[in-house]
Amino acid sequence: MSPDPLPAFSPRTLLLIPVYNHARTLRAVVEACLREGHQVLVVDDGSTDGSLETVADLPINRHQLPMNRGKGAAIQAGALLAASLGFEAILTLDADGQHDPADAHLLLAAAAPHWPAIVLGARRMDGANVPRSSRFGMAFSNFWVRLECGRALPDTQSGYRLYPTALLTQGGFLSRRYTFEIEVLVRGSWAGLTILSTPVSVFYAPGKERVSHFHKFRDNLRLSVLHTWLVARSLLPWPHRRLAAERAPDKAAPSLWHPIRFLRQLCQEHTGPAELATATWVGIFIGSLPIIPFGVVTIVYVCHRLRLNKLAGAGASNLCVIPFVPFLCIEVGHLLRYGTWWTAFNRHGLVNEIHQRLWEWLLGSLIVGPLLGALVALPVYLLIKSLRRRSGASA
Repeated sequence: MSPDPLPAFSPRTLLLIPVYNHARTLRAVVEACLREGHQVLVVDDGSTDGSLETVADLPINRHQLPMNRGKGAAIQAGALLAASLGFEAILTLDADGQHDPADAHLLLAAAAPHWPAIVLGARRMDGANVPRSSRFGMAFSNFWVRLECGRALPDTQSGYRLYPTALLTQGGFLSRRYTFEIEVLVRGSWAGLTILSTPVSVFYAPGKERVSHFHKFRDNLRLSVLHTWLVARSLLPWPHRRLAAERAPDKAAPSLWHPIRFLRQLCQEHTGPAELATATWVGIFIGSLPIIPFGVVTIVYVCHRLRLNKLAGAGASNLCVIPFVPFLCIEVGHLLRYGTWWTAFNRHGLVNEIHQRLWEWLLGSLIVGPLLGALVALPVYLLIKSLRRRSGASA
């Protein structure tokens, strides 16, 4: 008779609630957490409405930041306190009542066989009160996270999460506000942690009753800057600090010793509509740059680092054929520099001033490349999505 399998490891977990001006909803959330048997820590991020006083009589840990520093700063402060108390994990949920504390066991159960891991509570966004902007923001964030770390995750904006405290206390994070939750997810993936998702319920109060401190312009700008940095960092070959052993690849990497198999695998990898459209955009943008001898190599490298389809990127670059796209880039670059189109098509303008033409080509490609890439990538995305939809309907 075979021995019983060893039980999955369950980390000692502290439930963390970051708070900023949630006096109306906080007590009900904390009481629900206590009824589920959790040890609770509330970190007040400089509230001005007396949020922490509403739970002063409850058997929980409390910590207050002297001024508002952002949700990420509150989570990091709570993780440091949790680590000092001997907790190996923190489970975060929002103070506005949108998460059900009864779902916490789902995240813990998902993590146990794979610890250390990050577990996301993927919200079921089909309720009547779910804002359309939240659905769009979730899809937009999912796309960028997949580009930055290669993980297809259903809800990268959920605040219902289980983290190893070792990840949050290692430092090196750039973000302190809402953007922190995106950065820690990507950096956790780079650190080798397993990232899992489990469906959870979500409650959105009617519009006027909903408490949100998300600033549409300021926080979206922060997200744009963060994603720009994360994409740039993902292209660099420098190794990342690791917290877990590197995972074995899902399947064998294609080998040049088997050219037919190699080509087949290249054709099949990263073939989602968004991935193929993004690879098309990358191929056209890089193909428009004045780096002709190194264009294909650069495209293949970028597509490899961003986990995009290499053949789609390299193929799309052929649209930037000489002389048409380079000529257009030079014209646009000349217009940017002098306010007029370039018309001196003679030996002096082509040979003696070649350095001027190259500079104009570079300037123009920064305008023409992204625009031309978008003009081609959008139809590619819509076409592939339509074909996939028809294929699924006919199956």
